[in-house]
Amino acid sequence: MRNPLPLNRRRFLAGGAALAGAAGFALGSGRAPAYGQPLAAPAVPGVFPDVELSLVAAERPSVLPAFAGNELPLWTFSPDTWLPIVRMPYGARLNTTIRNDLPRAEEHASIHWHGIRLPNDQDGVPYLVQEPVFPGDSFRYSFVPPDTGTFFFHTHCNTAEHIGRGLIGILIVEGDTTEPYDADEVVLVRDWRVDLAAGVFLPFTTNRGAGRAGTYGPLRTANGAVNPEMVLPAVADCRLRIINVDPTRPIDFGIEGAEAAIIAIDGLAVVPFSLDRWIMAPAMRIDIVVRTPRDGGVARLVDFRPDDPLAIATIRGAGEARRTGPFDPAPLRAPVVPEPDLGAAATRTITFAASEDGDLLPAEDAAFGFLGPLCLSFNDFWTIDATGWPAGDHATAPPPLAELVRGQSYRWLLRNTTQHLHPIHIHGHTFAVLRSDKRTLLPHHADTVLLIEDETVEVAFVADNPGRWMLHCHVAEHQETGMMAYFTVT
Repeated sequence: MRNPLPLNRRRFLAGGAALAGAAGFALGSGRAPAYGQPLAAPAVPGVFPDVELSLVAAERPSVLPAFAGNELPLWTFSPDTWLPIVRMPYGARLNTTIRNDLPRAEEHASIHWHGIRLPNDQDGVPYLVQEPVFPGDSFRYSFVPPDTGTFFFHTHCNTAEHIGRGLIGILIVEGDTTEPYDADEVVLVRDWRVDLAAGVFLPFTTNRGAGRAGTYGPLRTANGAVNPEMVLPAVADCRLRIINVDPTRPIDFGIEGAEAAIIAIDGLAVVPFSLDRWIMAPAMRIDIVVRTPRDGGVARLVDFRPDDPLAIATIRGAGEARRTGPFDPAPLRAPVVPEPDLGAAATRTITFAASEDGDLLPAEDAAFGFLGPLCLSFNDFWTIDATGWPAGDHATAPPPLAELVRGQSYRWLLRNTTQHLHPIHIHGHTFAVLRSDKRTLLPHHADTVLLIEDETVEVAFVADNPGRWMLHCHVAEHQETGMMAYFTVT
């Protein structure tokens, strides 16, 4: 596939507006041309009252539609819903109090606001930027999100179990639309590690999974249900915010039976382009507009990674047609992200690899408890630049991977030397995805980028946010067994 958009290497983003996004999973995947409407001018923050949010992390036995009538001991942030969805206007301040009522002694918590370019002391990484919140204690976060878009929040310790038990929330910063869509819905995609016959959770981690592709869940869901039906207005342009919060599984996302376009990646607008197939690894998001079927007609959201496409959710059109013209989705407003100066950028290769222990990992699939309540890891399967996070409590931090100068542009070559997928998340910054040595990628902004087997992906960003920032794989078991580091910006 040829890149249809010329790229000036010194100024790859004009006015902060991301170009159309990356191509499909395999080299040579096709991409339809962009639609007719360009991105609109960036949104202007308004003046709004503060948004107050109270979260209480606790065990709340719940019966989700996917659980076949079984009540399982979910851990959630709210007594009112297993999935809090917070919508707030652009320009408002979010004030959040979290109280930790988790049932296990010493099981601390904090909130990482994934993808938000916020002050370092609000980033929610225990020990690195804040004290952990132990059972019975509380902590208050307060910040103004600098970007519109689709984001989520989760804890940042014992992540495989916390997410595995349901400790997730969605944050939507509104104000990026140029005209109203006919609907705006969240589609949260994830597995559950459950044995429905026994009505219990399976072990959240395994030796084999942690040292290889991760421990997959057998129960695949969207919004807590197996292939739920979403009833939407017929022949309408509906926005779906697709979010992969699974601790492990990537999905090769597509739609059958309807025309659809990607309008945002990781919450930030791109020039709308036709959705064919799109790999979404853990922590990745895409916003799409879908032209829904006529009344009674159906379309399917599918994962193409299995041998036969697996239905994630079904869309059913209902009522009179809302649209009559050809599909040309309304674009979003351009993001406002610092533009890296590629000509002056300092370049560095960062290598993601298996450790010696990971290379010698036995084949058995035995479960084990490598994480304790203090994020205590007894295994070191992965490294970044030949160094794994030190085994033991996260309070023991290694030296920084890099020391960056505030305001300087950086070009990082993210090199995966393993035979497994690694979605790499960089805290506190939004970066430009430039190119791959194995796939044809088109430039776009992101906070998480997927590295496929033996691939190097080039990214660039301005180190404009001071503090200590995490860099890690978002396969939770990889992160917790060595594939994480941090860098400083001063």
